[in-house]
Amino acid sequence: MRLLLVEDDPMIGDSLRKALRLDGFTVDWVRDGRSAESALDDGVHDLLLLDLGLPGKDGIEILRSLRARRKTLPVLILTARDAVPDRVAGLNAGADDYLVKPFDLDELVARIHALLRRQAGRADAVIRHGALELFPASHEARLNGQPLTLSAREFSLLQALLDRPGTVLSVPQIEEKIYGWDDEVGSNTVEVYIHSLRKKLGTGFIKNVRGVGYMIPRLP
Repeated sequence: MRLLLVEDDPMIGDSLRKALRLDGFTVDWVRDGRSAESALDDGVHDLLLLDLGLPGKDGIEILRSLRARRKTLPVLILTARDAVPDRVAGLNAGADDYLVKPFDLDELVARIHALLRRQAGRADAVIRHGALELFPASHEARLNGQPLTLSAREFSLLQALLDRPGTVLSVPQIEEKIYGWDDEVGSNTVEVYIHSLRKKLGTGFIKNVRGVGYMIPRLP
């Protein structure tokens, strides 16, 4: 899943980006409010991690602007502002959750997964599709109850398709889900991952809609 991190402190931002990438997330990082608004215009991110005290434009202003445009992107505020009125203001401005610095990374990751589940309309922490089980929090997978070895990209691609079964995703849409700004994308990389997943899951698991993209059919 692709996250947008808005954090002006270079040490905190760099540490968070590295840690979240190790947890399997694709992370884009900006350091000021204006850059955040520009990045949000792309509409490619699955969740926003938002600091409040930003140069250029305050985090609360960014949040209010996002909600005024009826954008439903999940927003988790990360800030040192720990007073109750600050938390109330953030939540009332449209944030989905609020975490006060300093925080434990495991708690942050758990909250991110909870918000992503809610956005996808799932209550269960496990994504199930027939004999396949995905565990996003641990980046594990099982097929017919047996461990299934997936690379980080394969897992992200598979999760993107399983979050919207029956919906065709084009190659550019898939690339937007699994790659960040700093990643180099090969011309046929998605097709290579699809081929690898079909070898592991069965050739009929992922359908190719010719000229459109790929999908995992809904179960009957």
